[in-house]
Amino acid sequence: MGSEPDGTSVTTLDRRMMAAAIRLSKRNTGRTASNPSVATLIVRDEGNGAAIVGRGVTALGGRPHAETVALDEAGEAARGATAYVTLEPCAHHGRTPPCARALVEAGVSRVVVAATDPDPRVSGRGYAILREAGITVETGVLAEDAAHAMADYLTQRVHHRPHVTLKLAVSADGAIGRRTGGQVAVTGALVRAQVHLLRARSHAVLVGIGTVLADDPELTCRIEGLKDRSPIRVVLDRRLRTPPSSKLVRDAGRVPLWLASTRPAEDPARRVLAAAGVRFPAVVGSNDAIALPELLEDFAAAGIQAVMVEGGAETARSFLAEDLVDRIALYTGAKNIGGDTVTSPVTMEAVPEGFVQTRFMRYGGDEYREYERIR
Repeated sequence: MGSEPDGTSVTTLDRRMMAAAIRLSKRNTGRTASNPSVATLIVRDEGNGAAIVGRGVTALGGRPHAETVALDEAGEAARGATAYVTLEPCAHHGRTPPCARALVEAGVSRVVVAATDPDPRVSGRGYAILREAGITVETGVLAEDAAHAMADYLTQRVHHRPHVTLKLAVSADGAIGRRTGGQVAVTGALVRAQVHLLRARSHAVLVGIGTVLADDPELTCRIEGLKDRSPIRVVLDRRLRTPPSSKLVRDAGRVPLWLASTRPAEDPARRVLAAAGVRFPAVVGSNDAIALPELLEDFAAAGIQAVMVEGGAETARSFLAEDLVDRIALYTGAKNIGGDTVTSPVTMEAVPEGFVQTRFMRYGGDEYREYERIR
């Protein structure tokens, strides 16, 4: 997905501009359909210092691509300039000509790229088009940062399933809640806002039926200005125990709700839920449980590239046991909750083997740690 820079002329300016491009690429994360959210900066220096003359990010829905947007803004100023692109420019003809060819025709003299595209229609071919035209190409610049920003797309292309983030909010005494008594506030308002942002960046948010029965969640994004970015809500509900009176079902006409169940189409409960707007993805049963790898493959085929697993402990353990978790988003509260608690499958003292911490942040009195799967 990326490598160390293959040239010897990568500069501090190159890294600064690529970092800016990666930040720009996050603007449309989760909103570019099957395409990744890529960014391009066109930069030229006429002796007075480098200046950005064109910028672009993949448009909503996936078209036009970032290179096209940036080149259109730059116009003739692109000739002789350097293009910074967070993903290898495409090399295949689709509804539009290849972006690599557009860069050639615009007359850029140098292209700096972060991550290589694993799509076999592109991988290495975009670079070849540029180099054959005499353009200097530098690759692998801030590749890891770009891969983190485009993890959804890259995982889908490499592993043929969505990228899975396991989100857990854990108390200081290692619990995600109490067994009885309803929801417990484990973390503060800042963390709850961050979780809503994670939902907005995901294509689907997934919980087990236990979470639905215990908490009656909404699983929507409730931040002003982002409410229209609520993801598909998915419940692992093999025996169809989701109440028709639940918040999820009552809102199914506005925000999609999918129930993964092994119950047959003629089941009366299924008919009632379907009438309320609930959808039922195809499910394969395995040992009296839902086959998660097959479910995720079907999600990827439906265009879902990012799944956020949000609850509960049994569901989290199932995804970890199947080696289906790519990232762990662990929020740790400052207080103990006590009582008859549900123990978290992950804490900062007990991280599953094969994960490495990549980020740490504080939100008031709460802490955030992010762990990435080592592959």
